[in-house]
Amino acid sequence: MGRSKTSSGGGPGGSLSPGQETPGGNAGQVAEIRIKELLKELFGLIHEVQKERDRSEHNLTNISKTHERMQQEQRNKSFTPYYKNKLRGLYNTAMQDAEAEAELLRKALDKISEIKSIQNDKRHGDVDRPKQIMRRGVLMTMLQQNAVTLPLWVSKPGEKPPPLCGAVSADNNYVAKSGNKVAARVKGQDGEENWILAEVVSYNSSSNKYEVDDIDAEEGKERHSISRRRVVPLPIWKANPETDPDALFPKDTLVLALYPQTTCFYRALVDTPPKGPQDDYSVLFEDTSYHDGYSPPLMVAQRYVIACKEDKKK
Repeated sequence: MGRSKTSSGGGPGGSLSPGQETPGGNAGQVAEIRIKELLKELFGLIHEVQKERDRSEHNLTNISKTHERMQQEQRNKSFTPYYKNKLRGLYNTAMQDAEAEAELLRKALDKISEIKSIQNDKRHGDVDRPKQIMRRGVLMTMLQQNAVTLPLWVSKPGEKPPPLCGAVSADNNYVAKSGNKVAARVKGQDGEENWILAEVVSYNSSSNKYEVDDIDAEEGKERHSISRRRVVPLPIWKANPETDPDALFPKDTLVLALYPQTTCFYRALVDTPPKGPQDDYSVLFEDTSYHDGYSPPLMVAQRYVIACKEDKKK
């Protein structure tokens, strides 16, 4: 099977969504001011995280020393409940410290997400700026960076991962925003339909249709108007295999995955799900050139692995 589209094009960029005001210089200045405020708040949160970490390190050191003293008592056969009670208190404090640090990290991630959202809105609101055409190597690097920097969802105790976290699908009424990356099923110049990586330009609620731009800009912009059912939003959070394994596609699940070094999604079977927060999926792409009908295992980031709506093998 082929690994590149016969008609490619359409890099980042797009028009404003319906009802959105045309931003002028003032809107741009407001966005810059807000970004500076958020960066200042983020800087403060990072300092708080470090202070919390220093505090917890001191407590962890006390836990280690208390364990050593307990072992010494056991060797001397003079064990008393004192150190056991002390350990219980130290562990409770350690858990509270960890939760406090996790809450600060959640707040910091929210600030980063808001900054990225403002930057994205500003980029799409700059209608006077010429649309940039990216070289293939630059585009592939950008896609890889987007996957690596995708925020990791950190669940609170008992909390379930939200929609668009890993393999968790979007809500039925979810509408992707302008600038969001999606998988879109479009018809090429040769009449063949492909799942491509695209960027949302706008959504018309009356017709239930998206306008999307092909992300691959090698041959210029290519815009498609397609129905909502032909668009699948990409994950906006990585799932943590250590805390939320149910938010990942299990082994042998049929998925759509972005083939390495292309901007096309193809059907594949999950060979191995991610084992750690920074790990990728190992998938087997359907490929008739191999005797068993599948390619050797290839690595694909969580960002670019989505549910396949078609159950039957082609």
